[in-house]
Amino acid sequence: MNLNQRIEAFAKLGDFFGQFTTKGIVKKEDSEFNSLFFDAFKMQIERAQEFNGWFTKDNVLYAFESWNEALTHENLKNWTSKYKFEENKTPKNIAIIMAGNIPLVGFHDFLSVLITGNNTLVKQSSNDKHFLPLIAKYLEHYNIYFKNKIIFTEDKLTNFYAVIATGSNNTARYFDHYFGKYPNIIRQNRNSVAIITGKETKEELEALGEDIFQYFGLGCRSVSKLFIPKDYNFDLLFNALFKFNNIINYKKYENNYDYNKAVYIMSLFNVLENGFVMLKQDENYASPIATVFYEYYNSFDSLLKKLKTESEQIQCIACNENVVDFVKLGETQHPKLWDYADNVDTIEFLLKL
Repeated sequence: MNLNQRIEAFAKLGDFFGQFTTKGIVKKEDSEFNSLFFDAFKMQIERAQEFNGWFTKDNVLYAFESWNEALTHENLKNWTSKYKFEENKTPKNIAIIMAGNIPLVGFHDFLSVLITGNNTLVKQSSNDKHFLPLIAKYLEHYNIYFKNKIIFTEDKLTNFYAVIATGSNNTARYFDHYFGKYPNIIRQNRNSVAIITGKETKEELEALGEDIFQYFGLGCRSVSKLFIPKDYNFDLLFNALFKFNNIINYKKYENNYDYNKAVYIMSLFNVLENGFVMLKQDENYASPIATVFYEYYNSFDSLLKKLKTESEQIQCIACNENVVDFVKLGETQHPKLWDYADNVDTIEFLLKL
């Protein structure tokens, strides 16, 4: 199976995902293999919250919709065109240790290993273990080539050449200890930030709300910290974010909000809040659920220098200023195929093995 055929397989998968969107689940009569897979995917989406309380139906559908948008034939061709693929190269077994903080969070690594023609040995998180095996079955049915290239395991990883592992700062130390002798990509905690200039429209600040609240703020591309100019009027931000106020009606989020608010009050922290999100002045990047940290800045240029210095803690930067590598407000949860986690080029890593 050559690269073009692998691209075609994932483009078909992306098209299949297009039946599951935030607008609803709509079965296409002409979609291949629907008789085998549509009902299975639909049932798993409907039941996802039973296995992981954070995986609401809307959040799961948002993930499928995002991958439907990404897995077009054009995107896949553009993504792979910058690399030199050796079609006769012997495939290697690549172990992937996945996180489970948001739905399908490990899919990009899975895609990268298979699109490069390698074999994948997947160790899933217990928090997100039901979708990828279904996706693997779809690919295997589309082309038997995938049959022996995808293995899932819950046991100790063996018989692999390289490792891609994603986890917390603590698990990263564990990963480094056990897998440091292998070629590896080991990812740690990162968070995303947004820069407010004070020139944003209400619509742009509402878009920022998507970056903050999507997936309840649990993703590495979720904005957990704001950089604010001196004398900023927070009413502008709170008024724009009000459209997301229904998030407090979700019990797990509400429990976190109440708990963190109580901690802040008991600790005598000065927190701005509006009943469903709290803003706390804090120099750290990783904020608790229902909290967004903020920090004032004096000049845009000095802030850019600071962010560059602390780039290893940052996944992406949202801002509507026209700066290279910035993401527009509202776009942090829509990475392109070539937007690599931790800015480590996974395809380049795999092709050099």
